[in-house]
Amino acid sequence: MEKQFEAVFCVINAGFSDTVTFAARKAGAAGATILKGHGTTRTEAEAAFNLTIQPEKEVVIILVPKEIKDDVLKQIYATAGLESESHGIAFSVPVTKVVGLEDFAEETGEKAE
Repeated sequence: MEKQFEAVFCVINAGFSDTVTFAARKAGAAGATILKGHGTTRTEAEAAFNLTIQPEKEVVIILVPKEIKDDVLKQIYATAGLESESHGIAFSVPVTKVVGLEDFAEETGEKAE
């Protein structure tokens, strides 16, 4: 059976990507990709949640085996969630196919190129 993966996304204030990657590694993740972004929101949302939304964001994308996804999400939220200075939100999406991972090729019997 093919190994199943999930992509964990975490959107945080700029400057906190290391916090997220360290938390994910603590839960068993191997690495991450960090993208720079710019957030927007309605002023009503800021008032409702009593937050000031910082426009400069980072998006951390972490590919993890499905069986550790919940642990990774919990660790990220405990370290970099909305109540923290990073004001992070995290979510996951299922990944239907992965290529380019060495252990993936070994499990399927395919050659890694």
